[in-house]
Amino acid sequence: MARARIAMRKIRDVLRLRFEAGLSPQQVSVAVDLPRTTVRRYLAKAAEAGVEWPIPPELDDDQLERRLFGTRKAPAPKAVRRPVPDWQEVHREYKRPGVTLQLLWMEYKERYPEGFQYSWFAENYRTWARKLNVVMRQEHRAGEKLFVDFAGQTVPITNPRTGQISQAPFFVAALGASSYTYAEATASQDLPSWISAHVKALEFYGGVPQIIVPDNPKVGITRADRYEPELQRTYLEFAAHYGCAIIPARPRKPRDKAKVEVAVQIAERWILARLRNRTFFSLTEANEAIGEQLEALNRKDLTTGPGSRLSLFEALDRPALRPLPVHRFEYATWKVATVSIDYHVEVNRHRYSVPYQLVGQQCEVRVSLNTVEVFRRSRRVASHRRDHRAERTPGGFTTDASHMPESHRCYLEWTPERLVRWGRQMGPATAQVVEQILRSRAHPQQGFRSCLGIFRLARRYDAQRLEAACRRAVALQAFSYRSIQSILQKGLDQQPLPDAREERSTRDHANVRGADYYQ
Repeated sequence: MARARIAMRKIRDVLRLRFEAGLSPQQVSVAVDLPRTTVRRYLAKAAEAGVEWPIPPELDDDQLERRLFGTRKAPAPKAVRRPVPDWQEVHREYKRPGVTLQLLWMEYKERYPEGFQYSWFAENYRTWARKLNVVMRQEHRAGEKLFVDFAGQTVPITNPRTGQISQAPFFVAALGASSYTYAEATASQDLPSWISAHVKALEFYGGVPQIIVPDNPKVGITRADRYEPELQRTYLEFAAHYGCAIIPARPRKPRDKAKVEVAVQIAERWILARLRNRTFFSLTEANEAIGEQLEALNRKDLTTGPGSRLSLFEALDRPALRPLPVHRFEYATWKVATVSIDYHVEVNRHRYSVPYQLVGQQCEVRVSLNTVEVFRRSRRVASHRRDHRAERTPGGFTTDASHMPESHRCYLEWTPERLVRWGRQMGPATAQVVEQILRSRAHPQQGFRSCLGIFRLARRYDAQRLEAACRRAVALQAFSYRSIQSILQKGLDQQPLPDAREERSTRDHANVRGADYYQ
């Protein structure tokens, strides 16, 4: 089930990156960690099935899979002999100014109409060129790539009350074509700071590139790999929101991130070095000073050619960037949760309801600042306003009445009556505890989990001890799973129940006057 869910998610990413972000099949292949042939096959299947982007929300993963792969696969065409280009000539012409592989392929097709298609032409040329062992200078296209990384140096922040100094990480971003640079000090290198820095960088540039190239930070990459890096789910959601791709640099390949390495070095020299003698008492104060130095850096004339980073940005990158979306990205975390028998999932010790038909199934839970959303195979099945106050008290419930079954007899045979009957098999005190727990909740189903926990204690302590513990709980009016568990753990169930006088004597103390004092 998990593999099928990941496969359908990748198909959705392929369609999004191809038709929304405008990436080539080769770039999509790198971004989603799939072979080029697989990407082309998915695109062909989508065209054949009439599936367009955006995918209609009513199409869940099962329906999308049937639309794409329900038809019988056509037999592969027979291989034909086609003329192979002269790669030496292609390589020589490709080095000339203004010449692209697309142009060279078009000339090849004019000469040989039955020749290979562009994807084969480009892939085989690059395979041939790698054998030359020639280190070629990277060519960055306008608006294509944004390189991001944390610098090695940090920004000292002094606590104005204690004088303690903390080190704030220094985030740097640079566009490929113009080297136009963004930098800021962040609270830490955790995921919220990482995503927030990305959002501010895109707003600084006023647009979105096709590709963002990070180094392999643990905060955004769950598994660093040269061929198939795994991105953190929130990072992927950020990319989907802005319509771009995340393609991490290959491990131990500094040329993949040379642009940001140089930008980090320049930012350390022209920003941090100039601010080394200043004392900052907050991140806001530090970033104001960083912003002033950053503006001067971007306006400074380049030594490698005419103009500045700002002038190159206005001429090259700005016109090529995609517009920002209307709404800013809302940070959220994801988790996988199994729906409990009370048709709720747990978030920060608080429980939110889902349709009761999903009991026992795995769902994905998206938790943002204000909402809790539950997804089943890419379809949203529940949405709640997040209750921060209730989350501070463990064991609470947020229940949508529409998620409740009309008849609890249809609800996997779990009913309050069944739980009470089960309690009577243990003894009358156990049944009384179960009844009181179910009666104390706004919806009886909210007490199912506590009742099941009590029943499971009988596996460890046997039914006689559980009944004795429940008798003590009834005497103490302690109707909860934790109270009964504590009684059993401390062996109090094996001691005689205290009478009212003994219980009162335990509360007597030398410093307590008592009622007789006021007679």
